[in-house]
Amino acid sequence: MIEDLHHIQIAMPKGQEEAARRFYSGILGFVEVDKPAVLRGRGGLWFESGSVKVHLGVDDPFVPAKKAHPGFRVGSLETVTAHLEKSDVAFQTDIDLPDIRRVYVNDPFGNRIELLELRTT
Repeated sequence: MIEDLHHIQIAMPKGQEEAARRFYSGILGFVEVDKPAVLRGRGGLWFESGSVKVHLGVDDPFVPAKKAHPGFRVGSLETVTAHLEKSDVAFQTDIDLPDIRRVYVNDPFGNRIELLELRTT
């Protein structure tokens, strides 16, 4: 039935597109892509990195997702955490899973984001 994940949508507050750009493009390295013209009036932004597509949609009233979260795989968690520290972005470590090392960050709106590295043995 399900073949692939097309995109994930994360909620954001109205009028905070610049903060989203600074975090998702500036910190996480996503590239902003144009939303279809028919959706632009709703606010929000779309981003991509390789095959990963993230849509930020305006939710009013906004409530951050503090437990539910996307998990973005990275090549080197050590490199990512060094980049986060250099960028003054706080992150929280968690217990590692058998094949996964991971940290959590919050986007500028309080949404939880997991950054994970798959372990190779």
